[in-house]
Amino acid sequence: MNTRRKLIGVVTSNKMMKTVVIEITRTYRHPLYKKTVHSRSHVMAHDELGCQIGDRVRVIESQPISKNKRWVVTEILHHDISGGEKVEA
Repeated sequence: MNTRRKLIGVVTSNKMMKTVVIEITRTYRHPLYKKTVHSRSHVMAHDELGCQIGDRVRVIESQPISKNKRWVVTEILHHDISGGEKVEA
């Protein structure tokens, strides 16, 4: 059985060649104080699919590819049509 971790996150940067930065958000309840805690972490992932900023992607753990890359993008779950740019009204 495969024990590699799979996570879902949003692409925040794609300025590197074949590398994207993904923000992974997690919401959980604090065990003692029962307050909702929002945490987020950034990981670098190898990208052969050509992800754009704002895309929702699934990444899987892999052996170290470079100094900072330990994840690989396996699929794009949702394309962001706006291109990650904020539209002001």
